[in-house]
Amino acid sequence: MRVAVLDRDRCQPKRCQLECIRYCPVNRTGKKAIEFLGDFPFIYEDVCIGCGICVKKCPFGAIHIENLPDELGKEIVHSYGPNAFRLFGLPVPVEGSVVGILGRNGTGKSTAMSILAGLLVPNFGSGEGDRERVVRRYARTRLGAYFKGLYDGSLRVSLKPQFIEAIPRAVRGRVGEVLSRVDRSGMLERVSELLGISHLMDRSMETLSGGELQKVAIAAAILRDPDILILDEPTSYLDIRERMRIATLVRDLGGPRFKVVVEHDLAVLDYLADYVHIFYGKGGVYGIVSEPKVVRVGINEYLNGMLKAENVRIRDKPVTFFAHPPRRRVEGGASISWTRLVKGFESFTLTVEPGRAYKGEIVGVVGPNATGKTTFMRILGGRLEPDEGGVSAELGVRLKPQYVDVPFEGSVSEFLEEAGVDWADEVFKLEVFNRLELERLLDLRFPSLSGGEKQLVLVAACLGAASDVYLLDEPTAYLDVEMRMRVARAIRESTLKRGSVTFVVDHDIYFIDLVSDALMVFEGEPGVRGTASGPYPMREGMNRFLRGMGITFRRDPSTGRPRINKLGSRMDEIQKKRGEYYY
Repeated sequence: MRVAVLDRDRCQPKRCQLECIRYCPVNRTGKKAIEFLGDFPFIYEDVCIGCGICVKKCPFGAIHIENLPDELGKEIVHSYGPNAFRLFGLPVPVEGSVVGILGRNGTGKSTAMSILAGLLVPNFGSGEGDRERVVRRYARTRLGAYFKGLYDGSLRVSLKPQFIEAIPRAVRGRVGEVLSRVDRSGMLERVSELLGISHLMDRSMETLSGGELQKVAIAAAILRDPDILILDEPTSYLDIRERMRIATLVRDLGGPRFKVVVEHDLAVLDYLADYVHIFYGKGGVYGIVSEPKVVRVGINEYLNGMLKAENVRIRDKPVTFFAHPPRRRVEGGASISWTRLVKGFESFTLTVEPGRAYKGEIVGVVGPNATGKTTFMRILGGRLEPDEGGVSAELGVRLKPQYVDVPFEGSVSEFLEEAGVDWADEVFKLEVFNRLELERLLDLRFPSLSGGEKQLVLVAACLGAASDVYLLDEPTAYLDVEMRMRVARAIRESTLKRGSVTFVVDHDIYFIDLVSDALMVFEGEPGVRGTASGPYPMREGMNRFLRGMGITFRRDPSTGRPRINKLGSRMDEIQKKRGEYYY
């Protein structure tokens, strides 16, 4: 089976003189494997021989040709049209359980969620979607009863969308009024208390931060009292404390019969889900849904890169975690140090205890939202002057900002050049540019990129030239698990090979565990006061950080990955008595 996809956002036939058509060997025999129809080329998949010449000749990376097993043709669930993305298979909701969804961006997770929510009717590869056809197709499976109830209205569905930024433009009013309008459960006060949003009731929707908006969106989905609850990336913008609060609430929620959650934070997904489906394939081209797996087995297979039941390898090398927390690197003396720092604002004060970081060391920065992590990074980067204290020396510093919506109208290549990227730097080309697959983005305008693509460009701009100090503020936002691992590797290799010191702020414990040698720990009352200390060795820093939240981690015996202990479990109680919160 051959899948041919043309990315119309990238295709620019007027600039390339249609070299894909001119050089096609099938076209030269007199047949038509690709021809110009309307405004774009069209690829005839039944005639194409899959030689890949058109893929190589396209200067904009707009053509993708994939050869897939013929058996997959029977499993196609939805196609967005000729030469467009195709989804093979669907996840299966299980009554009384939480089903997790894991996979790379662009492999059909949101498409599948729209189908399970009834917003999109699958067309099985061609034509318009037909509900009766869907019910007949799955008649003797669990999905048959699911779709029958969904389509006849006996199963009510509630979907928390992936992109919450657009909600304030569509929903106006105060938070309390908005939630009251959708509350069918009579649990507004209880749910608001559990999510920690009771103090937001008199705020207008357009004034909410990303984290606040996320929690309000989750509350609205729950308060609709659905039979089917679908949460698409519910932990974006939230710190680990808030992520655990969401995970616990969803697990213990008794109302919905079916719960489906898309999540990129593996520690949270492992804690939250009972079963997991893995989405794999080629982003933007096709996606395949794995069989359901027990969550521990599924995540381990995902990290190892081999799906056993499907006999498919989805990654060349397994992702490995340190069996023991890594030692801090102290060779070469201090790269950067600071005295006691104090910075006061109108309603918030940050205090940072004296500390230092060493050459070749990566310092993870952890703590609740609104306790001063970004303020500390801005002080280290020379963007903000403290009221008391100071940083040791004048050093070269490169900073990746927290938010990706940077005002820039040009192309990605122009953005990187303006950021001072050194294209002759071999470390950058090998460890960052190639690893993050940035070649395909260079000709695109920066504003047209997705949130994840903007994040990769900002990481590359930060790591794009040799420097003494690198500061990366939340580099995993909008990224899928696969790309988070690539970013972690890029940061580690760049830091070690250049002998620089790097600070990384993030809320993903897996990412922090992969990338860090030491930890800065932030504590305090969010929005009022923050205190920071360290850097500590990993074990000491994680114990301090997790003790404040009452969360314990253990190591998975197969992969060494961190796993959250269920609250009150035997292992949780044992580790708390020992004072060992970090495996």
